[in-house]
Amino acid sequence: MVQVFVQPAYGTADARRYGARSLERTVAFRELADLLDPADLARLDDLHPGGRARFWGAKDKYDRRMDTVTTGDVVLFTGRKHVQATAEVGHGFRNPAFARRLWRPDPGKCLFSNVYSLRRYRRVELPYEAVWALPGFNAGDNFMGLRFLDEAKSAAVLGLLSSAA
Repeated sequence: MVQVFVQPAYGTADARRYGARSLERTVAFRELADLLDPADLARLDDLHPGGRARFWGAKDKYDRRMDTVTTGDVVLFTGRKHVQATAEVGHGFRNPAFARRLWRPDPGKCLFSNVYSLRRYRRVELPYEAVWALPGFNAGDNFMGLRFLDEAKSAAVLGLLSSAA
């Protein structure tokens, strides 16, 4: 089954700045090829033949969970009391240097070490209330931090997204 996970990406000023660089527009990843392992570059080229993709990431404390993410998994990008966007995971890899150059965090700011490309990114601006109404979710949950949904919640969210498309 497709794994669904939630990632805040539109709440804080830093997240919005990173999103402006790699969610709201595509990135010419070949310009960063000197930082990529040849196998990662080949996989990105295969999934994104135009040489451009959207990207997001996760901190190193999530390494073990991010190791379970595969092509086709679905991510919900949250912030400002909405699921702001959804996407399908393309290729995931661990590369802090790539992340640093891509997002250019301020000194001392926490940095992503896990990076993943995105396919089928779309803005949805779905209010949290629509998700809270699904079985297993709690009203008032502001979806803070990276969170992986169980199978039942994943199925419910995927159903909601397909009906909203």
